[in-house]
Amino acid sequence: MAGIIAPSILSADVTKLGEDVALVEKAGAKYLHVDLMDGSFVPSMAYGPAWVKQLRPQTDLFLDVHLMAVHPENHVEELAEAGADLIGVHVEATPHIHRVLQMIKAAGVKAEVVINPGTPVSAIIPVLGMVDQVLVMTVNPGFGGQAFLPEMVEKIKELSTYKQDNGLDYDIEVDGGINEKTIALTAAAGANVFVAGSYVYDKKDPAAKVAKLLDLTK
Repeated sequence: MAGIIAPSILSADVTKLGEDVALVEKAGAKYLHVDLMDGSFVPSMAYGPAWVKQLRPQTDLFLDVHLMAVHPENHVEELAEAGADLIGVHVEATPHIHRVLQMIKAAGVKAEVVINPGTPVSAIIPVLGMVDQVLVMTVNPGFGGQAFLPEMVEKIKELSTYKQDNGLDYDIEVDGGINEKTIALTAAAGANVFVAGSYVYDKKDPAAKVAKLLDLTK
């Protein structure tokens, strides 16, 4: 089964966002990755719930919202109402990760827990039974265009093994430095959802890039 490609609009051209979204959707992308950054949890600031609300009527793609913000519980309801299909929250961003994930599920949205490169899988073991997806950051969050961290492959393998050993069914998503070389490494380790920003949108013909990545996950 082919993996799921989630182009990141962080790297798209905001002046022709609708066109860029349509291109990747036609090429076979199923998800659209939407990064929301508060300038505190990560240095950069980008987008907000209003972007999700504006995107929702423009596409049928699954809106995969990655929330990089302190106190993520303050944004769950607004994002759910805006049309997010999934909300990902960092375990490092709140002392109440279980409660935040409960809030997301109660809002009728799929829940994702996210871990930074410096965070071990052991930090999220207590909540793996309640999530729909786990996002392994394969770069440090907050900036596009970074190089893939190869040591994260072992973390993906660990999550895949834990899922199989415990009869769980969460998806494993990777974000950061994903291209035609690194997608094979992460897919072999057990990832099945692949965020691609710079690789897709920094080159000519984003649709061809999405199609290429899809082929490499089959």
